[in-house]
Amino acid sequence: MAAIWGGVVNIVALAVLVQVAAAATYAVGGSKGGWDLSTDLQRWASAQKFVPGDSLSFTYAPSHDVVEVTKAEYDACTAGRPIQSYTGGSTVIKLSAPGKRHFICGIAGHCTAGMKLEVDVVSAAAAPPVPTPTKPEAPAASQGPRSPGSSPLGSAPSTASSSSEPPAVDLVLAPVSPPPSQSAADGVGHPKLAIGLTMGILMAVVL
Repeated sequence: MAAIWGGVVNIVALAVLVQVAAAATYAVGGSKGGWDLSTDLQRWASAQKFVPGDSLSFTYAPSHDVVEVTKAEYDACTAGRPIQSYTGGSTVIKLSAPGKRHFICGIAGHCTAGMKLEVDVVSAAAAPPVPTPTKPEAPAASQGPRSPGSSPLGSAPSTASSSSEPPAVDLVLAPVSPPPSQSAADGVGHPKLAIGLTMGILMAVVL
């Protein structure tokens, strides 16, 4: 049980430290302005993101003061029932909770001349996260529209003929025996001629 309670205490302490580390102090009016009659205070405030734990630092001349008022008194530029008043030329006000806070200069005519400030403190969970830089991705290779007959590998289209002629077929011819030479024919006819001559002589002798 003691270990669990100790873990809870550590988590709460860590959360407090994180909130303190993340808190910021804003110089009212920015680096080129201040709590005076020449700074567009509301334009400056609208460009900021205030969260609980942040602080407002007012720096001003002795002829001014800082008065926190209600929304109604802020709109009317009156300080009949101020929430808090500050003087001395340097005032730091902590924004401890979400909600709108309203500040005016209580010197007559200064609020109506523009020396008034409304800040909107938003919940830390509702504040937009800080974007983290990412490495640019390599652009994908551009692929144009592919024609129906194009090759998927980008090769040239086939040039095969589309005619209806059948493909050529190699004819295999059987070897043809050469005709018998004249000498072979003569070797066959000479015996027949000799026999015929012999028979003719014999018949002549008999007759």
